[in-house]
Amino acid sequence: MSPRRAGILVGAVLVLIFGMTHPATAADQSSKNHRPATQAAPPIIGGSFVTDAEAPWAASIYRSGGSFTCSGTIIAPTWVLTARHCVSSGITVRVGSVYRSRATTIAVTNYQVSPQGDLALVQLSSAHNTTFSQLADTNPPNGSTNQICGWGYTSYNGPISEQLKCADVRVTSTTCRDYHSGQAICSSRITGNAWSGDSGGPQRYNGQQVGVASTADGRSTQTYGSVPASRSWIRSTAGV
Repeated sequence: MSPRRAGILVGAVLVLIFGMTHPATAADQSSKNHRPATQAAPPIIGGSFVTDAEAPWAASIYRSGGSFTCSGTIIAPTWVLTARHCVSSGITVRVGSVYRSRATTIAVTNYQVSPQGDLALVQLSSAHNTTFSQLADTNPPNGSTNQICGWGYTSYNGPISEQLKCADVRVTSTTCRDYHSGQAICSSRITGNAWSGDSGGPQRYNGQQVGVASTADGRSTQTYGSVPASRSWIRSTAGV
């Protein structure tokens, strides 16, 4: 069976589940054999909707056929940060609104993947100026309250969200591993959790992005690729 792609976050977009080996994009999440078989599927996700003013850096990723697949963040006029498992040829990006249908579609000219984790940089064909997502140089402390955001599933069985949602999580480790074996930040649910469609979305601490959604169990725990661990690569590629 071929690997599934991921997409995470509270009411946003995320990957598979702990205990499973592959992440799943929003479009892949309809197959029930990619869900935990030992538990019922309670309503999860949680969190709350956010406005354009609260998340001007929000970006959503679409496959070549036009279907939504992952979340992301704008970090520079022509660069979007997302998950490595979210990128492929023919993708497009929408920016400019927390409502996916109201956002502006921009073509992608290129993408680069991190050499050490589940992170990718997507280069836009035209500049989009906004308040960019500021990137952290250090991981958040264990036990800290962080925020995760995305357009993923609003309950265990869907649907995906039209409006961006965010939720609070608690950091449990900064030495775990993401889908591509890079250094990651693990967390547990406070007000919500990530799931399919949240992949590529941000984890934020003290106003800065510390992680990129990689995997989740759809109920409480999630793994985000560490931004600080790939900070030098991001600077050399995107200049920020």
